[in-house]
Amino acid sequence: MRVLYVCTGNICRSPTAERLTSAWADELQVDVTAESAGVRAVVGHGVESHAAAVLESLGGDPTGFAARRLTPAIATDADIVVTMTAGHRDEVLTVAPRTLRRTYTLREAAEFARRTGVVDPAAWFSARAASPVTDLDIDDPIGQDPAVFEAVGEVIADCLQPLFEAWYRAR
Repeated sequence: MRVLYVCTGNICRSPTAERLTSAWADELQVDVTAESAGVRAVVGHGVESHAAAVLESLGGDPTGFAARRLTPAIATDADIVVTMTAGHRDEVLTVAPRTLRRTYTLREAAEFARRTGVVDPAAWFSARAASPVTDLDIDDPIGQDPAVFEAVGEVIADCLQPLFEAWYRAR
């Protein structure tokens, strides 16, 4: 499965999710590849220093990362697009409307994986209408103190857990 994580600048939240997914997929031998992009990316920049420290503490590697801007091709190439906020989800759908049935916030994806036990965007689509997730956004830590970056990193890691539980069972 190809996962695309999307945030604003592609230097904090989405690279954290991307690199944690890559590290955990390697560790668990799960067939998942991860990429990330930003709706207003700081193109070419590495992971923000506080986010990089948090990422490393969670087991990910920020080495060699370069931020990139979301494009229609990047979005449509993914099996699932996972955003950090409802606003990012809306921006993905503006850029790539055909991804509607496979674009979710990370909090939605985590909750639907918990509810269904699978990572299947098609199965989740009806669940979104029937019983929507109301807490959708993961706050942007940019410009905040390191404790905020740590809290955001923990939220991202916690949201990835049910996805990995489903991916691991399906391998």
